[in-house]
Amino acid sequence: MANADPPLLILTSLASGPKHGYALAKDIERFAGARLGPGTLYGAIGRLEQRGLIEACGPAEERRQPYQLTGAGRVELEACLAGLQRILDEGRAQVAARRPLRRRAAPGAGLSGALPVLALAVPALAAPGGRR
Repeated sequence: MANADPPLLILTSLASGPKHGYALAKDIERFAGARLGPGTLYGAIGRLEQRGLIEACGPAEERRQPYQLTGAGRVELEACLAGLQRILDEGRAQVAARRPLRRRAAPGAGLSGALPVLALAVPALAAPGGRR
């Protein structure tokens, strides 16, 4: 999910507990396969903090400031995840209802090789219920 929404990725990571920027970046890379550059990461952190969705917590350790979700951040995350679940459910229903196309594909142009890549790019599609 390299094109995933950085604020949503940050809120998701912070749902498991406070983290500083580097720990956030590593956690996001682990669960989403997305690498957020420093400008993207800290820009999104600043905007989330301005909106009251996250807050700095505890003293900064060696220039590393930990952040945590606020109550409003948890509510926002839950709403975003519910919206994504509705989209996933609808997508699965539409895919299941669609008859296979009967076009003649060029040799080697089938989707069989793309499906594992899609499952890696969109982890929520890889397992029932949207969980790994």
